[in-house]
Amino acid sequence: MEVTVRETIFLIALASANSGIALRLVEPLLPRLATDFDVSVSIAAAVITAYSLSNAGSQLLCGPLGDRFGKCRVVTLSMMGASAASFGCVIAWDVISLSVMRTLTGLFTGSAFTLGMAYIGDRVPLADRQPVIARFVAGTISGQALGPLLGGALTDWIGWRGAFAALGAIFAVLSIVLLVRTGSQWADEAKQGPLGNPFKTYLEVIRFSRVRYVLVISFLEMFLFFGAYSFLGAFLKQRFDLSLTLIGGILAAYGVGALLFTVVVRRLLLLLGQRSMIVLGGSICFGCYVVLMLTPVWLAAVPCAVALGFAFYMFHNTIQTKATEMSPEARATGLALFSGSWALGQAMGVAAMGVAISVVGFAPGIIVFGAGYFVLAIWLRANLDRL
Repeated sequence: MEVTVRETIFLIALASANSGIALRLVEPLLPRLATDFDVSVSIAAAVITAYSLSNAGSQLLCGPLGDRFGKCRVVTLSMMGASAASFGCVIAWDVISLSVMRTLTGLFTGSAFTLGMAYIGDRVPLADRQPVIARFVAGTISGQALGPLLGGALTDWIGWRGAFAALGAIFAVLSIVLLVRTGSQWADEAKQGPLGNPFKTYLEVIRFSRVRYVLVISFLEMFLFFGAYSFLGAFLKQRFDLSLTLIGGILAAYGVGALLFTVVVRRLLLLLGQRSMIVLGGSICFGCYVVLMLTPVWLAAVPCAVALGFAFYMFHNTIQTKATEMSPEARATGLALFSGSWALGQAMGVAAMGVAISVVGFAPGIIVFGAGYFVLAIWLRANLDRL
């Protein structure tokens, strides 16, 4: 692999990692946002939903744009837009204005992961691709793990506005570095000729039942898992009155579990196989959500968060693998649809859980979502051949 390709993958991985931070930065902030804006936690969670919805929609744009104008160019310009939108969050005066700025942020951050995967597919030979993808995904997971920790710590230190300013500064630095280091590749990556209809390929890909199954399962797993997980920070604050820094650290433990999974995934597959790994992951997640809702000791949340990260990827890794092969003739388009489906699932899951919490409270809502995740795992085990 050429040094230039290796460096470019590393830089896009950094961009994807910071997009992961942006995705999960707000979770520990919800109690503070609710207090500052004088609204309920459920209403403050609209900030998460707004980001996730726009992030889902942006996937449908970045795939065709990356194929037409070049993946490095689109990622670089997207990071510039994400920087501007993050700085816009600093001046938000209510939940609506903050949601608008987070909507804009989500429009720009979705490109790094999808186009990074597509770039690897374009530049790395198939025989060498799997470990490269594993390292790239590990970078993204690290960003998602750091998101809650940074969000909580920065908010305790310099306030939530300062947290968004720091996020915008990181995006700005990344965009400058990407521009300097990858600008020479832009012309070679761009396709010549008229743009035509960039979405025609989506209609062709979606015709296949295998693609539709992957997209539906991806939507449901994110709806159920992150619908529950996104409110754990608010639950811990209400139940134990922990600091936002400590809550962020607990939520970040999810990323530790996810990274541990990337280390042992080969052994797990040999030992369990995909079907058993999916069911075990679903059962562990359900059990952890039950324990978290019932435990009288907040320290129990730490091992539960680690186990949730590990178990989620026991389920999700199989879906990711299926997604990379569901449309090999149009890989970037297929991955864009996949990314869009899980982002949309997360957005709708958070919105649904917000309603559930306002009606029945934290514990019943989160336990029901966890049970749904377990049922989905059992169904997928019996229907895996459809994907």
